[in-house]
Amino acid sequence: MSLNDWRSISIAAGVICAALSGCSKVDVPADTESAATCTPDRARIVLDGGTFQMGSADMYPEERPVRDETVTAFGISSTEVTNREFAAFVAETGYLTTAERAPDPALHPDIAPDQLVAGSAVFVSPIVSGSRQWWQFVPGANWRAPEGPGSAITERQDHPVVHVSYADALAYAYWAGGDLPTEAEWEFAARAGLDGARFEWGDEPPEQGAVKANTWQGMFPLENTSTDGHAGTAPVGCYNPNAYGLYDMTGNVWEWTHGQFNTADLNSGLIKGGSYLCADNFCRRYRPAARQPQERDFSTSHIGFRVVFRNQDHANSARALDAAE
Repeated sequence: MSLNDWRSISIAAGVICAALSGCSKVDVPADTESAATCTPDRARIVLDGGTFQMGSADMYPEERPVRDETVTAFGISSTEVTNREFAAFVAETGYLTTAERAPDPALHPDIAPDQLVAGSAVFVSPIVSGSRQWWQFVPGANWRAPEGPGSAITERQDHPVVHVSYADALAYAYWAGGDLPTEAEWEFAARAGLDGARFEWGDEPPEQGAVKANTWQGMFPLENTSTDGHAGTAPVGCYNPNAYGLYDMTGNVWEWTHGQFNTADLNSGLIKGGSYLCADNFCRRYRPAARQPQERDFSTSHIGFRVVFRNQDHANSARALDAAE
């Protein structure tokens, strides 16, 4: 979806801030009461690499064919990058994210200059917005203000950072001495040795048995029963890690990779893992094999990232993990 499409959605919806009472109050829980129970082992997990079966023949066409892929050894952060960690990066570098900058008019000649304002895409339930569109472009929404002006991350320091574009994620990764994972690296890490399994833990769906991940429970997008304990993003590490010790490879937020969904389009990015908006009746892309396109120069309230480390000689590669400890 293009930037112009997002802005058209916002205009058609009558501007979401009006639906949220001027954005002075947001109807999204901060989940602060659960943060104390989320105590993951924050670490860099070193994986030996190897050959695995990538893709799936059972679901969406873009996941085919199943093929053998080989990855070399690499390290990967056990959790998604948090607001606390991203804030340390911004404090040291003064970095300004894509959502905090107005788009370049030269790159968007089809959009009126007065509509080229800083902002990002925010999910809002149709019950709240009164619109059939559950994605809205919100001026002023960014990683510091996830739902737009009036919202904040004060009580969400250990939630994954969102509203970050591909360039934002890459800038952080380089600062940390690492990189973004390739699609193959990400899927190898998510599968954790379970070749052929539908999910990172096996074949049992997320909604059956014990709570496994932060996904949507109920009829998307109207009802989220939040039986997993979180209506929006959750602090990282609230659910059991996979066999490699990695948290939230399923749900919570989508994660940027170095991959491209459409190799003919340089702005066609690739995200993996699904988010808290993935439901059994919608999306079902919370599986290791699933792949989703995303414009690299745009951000949303359900996309974050984690970092990989391929060069063990980077002495400062753990700075981002340690800066806020």
